[in-house]
Amino acid sequence: QVQLVESGGGLVQAGGSLRLSCAASGRTFSSYGMGWFRQAPGKVREFVAAISWSGTTRYADSVKGRFTNSRDNAENTVYLQMNSLKPDDTAVYFCAARGTLSSGSYYLGSSEYSYWGQGTQVTVSS
Repeated sequence: QVQLVESGGGLVQAGGSLRLSCAASGRTFSSYGMGWFRQAPGKVREFVAAISWSGTTRYADSVKGRFTNSRDNAENTVYLQMNSLKPDDTAVYFCAARGTLSSGSYYLGSSEYSYWGQGTQVTVSS
């Protein structure tokens, strides 16, 4: 069982930056693939970024070059550094986790994840 708690959301002007954190419980965090998703009002939840437990990353085209996903397995925490934020980035951001035996595997679909955090609101004003 893994519990996830996101933090770091807030209100920022366009062009600004935020860093989201996702703290995970459990002793085997290093064997979990982690993902970030977001959901804007009236829209479906969409993939943002994913990271394997060895650190391989993948990004949605809409955030590539602006967002950086990283993890600290010793601290049981995954981060999403968000730069050059745009109003279209406004959403509730969720982190997610799934166990995996493959060090290099990451997962893009929300249905592939077993555990979810409660979400943190990110609002980007124009």
